[in-house]
Amino acid sequence: MRIAILSPITWRTPPAKYGPWEQVASNVAEGLIEKNIDVTLFATGNSITKGKLQYVSEEAYGENQDMDPKVWECLHISNLMEQANKFDLIHNHFDFLPLTYSSLIKTPVVTTIHGLSSPKILEVYKKYNSTGFYVSISNSDRSPELGYTATVYNGINTNEFTFRPTPKEYLLFFGRIHPEKGASESIQIAKRSGRKLIISGLIQHQEYYNSKVKPFINDDDIVYVGNSGPRERDKLLGEAYALLHPISFKEPFGLSVAESMMCGTPVIAFNLGSMPELIFHGKTGFLVNTIDEALEAVSNIKSIDRRYCREWAFSKFSREKMTEEYLEVYNNVLKLRRI
Repeated sequence: MRIAILSPITWRTPPAKYGPWEQVASNVAEGLIEKNIDVTLFATGNSITKGKLQYVSEEAYGENQDMDPKVWECLHISNLMEQANKFDLIHNHFDFLPLTYSSLIKTPVVTTIHGLSSPKILEVYKKYNSTGFYVSISNSDRSPELGYTATVYNGINTNEFTFRPTPKEYLLFFGRIHPEKGASESIQIAKRSGRKLIISGLIQHQEYYNSKVKPFINDDDIVYVGNSGPRERDKLLGEAYALLHPISFKEPFGLSVAESMMCGTPVIAFNLGSMPELIFHGKTGFLVNTIDEALEAVSNIKSIDRRYCREWAFSKFSREKMTEEYLEVYNNVLKLRRI
């Protein structure tokens, strides 16, 4: 089986720091390679893989402001599509744009929908609904207007996350600094609970950061450590008393939630989107609806068995499990194409 993995080029694959879609594309590629599948990763030239690497842009446009994103996205996607006949199947992690090529090639295209960035892009997915093969990353993120081949939860490399049975006392916010992710709410929860809060993440909304986050940063009880890479992420997540995830949108998945539990650290999340699928309420964390409920959850964190958190994450969100499920998707798609 010859598989082409199409990754975004906003960031390197895997990303040096932030880049969830690139991270999942990398985890799929490397998981398949471990199964001795012939994998070609289409990503940036500075990407890292044990498989074959194809690229047109040496670096990611998220790291080079001189690059025009649309120009390099078009060159990147067309580079794969013009070689489509070399592969048995293409696995698209690049959202909707590659679908516009899919009727022009014979190779089947499996598209993992990492969330709908806008209702407007649904028109493209609807156009190719009868010929495409769509995979959702949670059951909650399915559109009633689309047909799906499967739901496959994002899998993470378990070797990158260290179990720490005895945490420190700080709470952690780990994610994009954006109104929908809840950094401001995390500050309120930490202040009212009397605990230190460490904030780590890419500043994606500067005005929100300037008005709702930065005024509280004092390098004492509210600390911002920047956009952390894998080693820092492992330490921050593993040593945290709990991860705070007070989102205000229906999040399709939430990698940091799975990663936190992989370290044994429980999660307190607002009960939206995929959170009930990721968190076993009362066992690996708490699903709450308000800041007051989150405060109560903080006081109940000691009831959570950190070892069970890790076992739960291993059972549901490992790279190995994700790889097996995608292989099943590929085989089913290829059987349908042969009929």
